[in-house]
Amino acid sequence: MLKTLKMTVIAAVMAGGAWAQDLGIQNTIRGQIEAFKVDDFDAAFAFASPNIQRIFGSVARFQQMVTTGYPMVWRPSDVRYLEQEEIAGDIWQKVLIKDQDGVTHVLGYRMLETEDGWKINGVQLLPQPDVNA
Repeated sequence: MLKTLKMTVIAAVMAGGAWAQDLGIQNTIRGQIEAFKVDDFDAAFAFASPNIQRIFGSVARFQQMVTTGYPMVWRPSDVRYLEQEEIAGDIWQKVLIKDQDGVTHVLGYRMLETEDGWKINGVQLLPQPDVNA
């Protein structure tokens, strides 16, 4: 009876359309951020999708974009993983990042599943929700 109940709950969750968090996605993002923290841009570049690698063409151009355009990702003081969503067939991971000045940013990571595992196929700074006390 207990085994049947567990199987029913698992089937209901899976059929209910709830997106199960994929830890492989979070591990990919975590790996890239850890590489940024120690200025290993070769390793960080390896977490990017083939398309992103083609767009930047070199590790040096990728490094320039990250250090000037996304300093909160390059030198975060705190990283928290929020929800994953499927939008128009793409998987997005929301990440809350606190920068060195204590400012919080929400980023959307567009992910791509490849033969080599999950790769980052784009990052977008998302608008902050208005919070009124």
